[in-house]
Amino acid sequence: MPAARPPVPIAVVGAGAIGRRHAALLAASGPGRLAALVDPAPETAALAARLGCPHVASLDDLPAATAGAILATPTPLHLPQALTCLERGLPVLVEKPVTATAAEAETLAEASARSGVPVLAGHHRRHNPRIAAAKAAIEGGLLGRVISAQVSVLLCKPDDYFAPDWRRAPGAGPILTNLVHDIDLMRHLLGEVVEVRALASSAIRGFEIEDSAAALMRFESGAMGAVAVSDAAAAPWSWELTAAENPDYPATGQSCLWLAGTGGSLELPSLRLWRQRGPRSWFSPMTPELLPVTDADPLVGQLDHFAAVIRGETAPLVSAADAGRSVAVVEAIAAAARPSPAERKAS
Repeated sequence: MPAARPPVPIAVVGAGAIGRRHAALLAASGPGRLAALVDPAPETAALAARLGCPHVASLDDLPAATAGAILATPTPLHLPQALTCLERGLPVLVEKPVTATAAEAETLAEASARSGVPVLAGHHRRHNPRIAAAKAAIEGGLLGRVISAQVSVLLCKPDDYFAPDWRRAPGAGPILTNLVHDIDLMRHLLGEVVEVRALASSAIRGFEIEDSAAALMRFESGAMGAVAVSDAAAAPWSWELTAAENPDYPATGQSCLWLAGTGGSLELPSLRLWRQRGPRSWFSPMTPELLPVTDADPLVGQLDHFAAVIRGETAPLVSAADAGRSVAVVEAIAAAARPSPAERKAS
């Protein structure tokens, strides 16, 4: 029987909500272990003590044995911190969005290729078994040719979420912060986006950033997509509230992504597949069935994958270049949503 491999020492940079989740999972992980918690806030020391790891204030102070790092810091810090890690030969998992702009993602991808040090983007939903099952259903022809994707990213962030200044600054709105996850999923399931049109509004909160937007997309395959996104909506239809991935979000049991094809349609995350048993006609009854799936925490799956990436056993499932293409689509949506000078004058 082969000897068990020692866990990979991984540091978590940033002790916000997602950083704390990564740290807790690493503290209980098999393939990885929590090497250090990196955050300048003094109160992070107490959390590090509870998790049984060192607390350091910056990347400069990482323990020498650290083999990789997870960046769970504000988006503007992703590129400089990731480049620092690459310079030190540390593989890095960068939370989404991978960088603030597509140009920065290209810089990061080039640095990764040049150094030979891998970058894994934190689009953890791709590690969800339900997404794998949906991908298999599409590729297996259960939906026929996909015609349409409808996506709901409707959620309500509390007022205190916006206390930090950076969360009210350009780039921190739901288009980049939230929609990038769903764009990544649609690209993963349906292929590349070739055209977008969009509208955005800040009418609810009145901040400089948008609080709501709607977008239309055309995929290279010819499929069309429609997305509604808002972080000010009291609604049950977002991945956070439907997928039951994170116990912090009360699950609603609803769907938030609907794929329609020539042979059938699929709801996510429920994996309810709708098909006609008779002729292809709206007069033929449609019968639902649930595709089989064995659920697992995608963040755990992502951490296991990252440990394998650090050990050189596999390539990143979502590279910096791949994640950058999702940022590019989001940028195109944001640009399309900006009113023209004539429109601003008319309003």
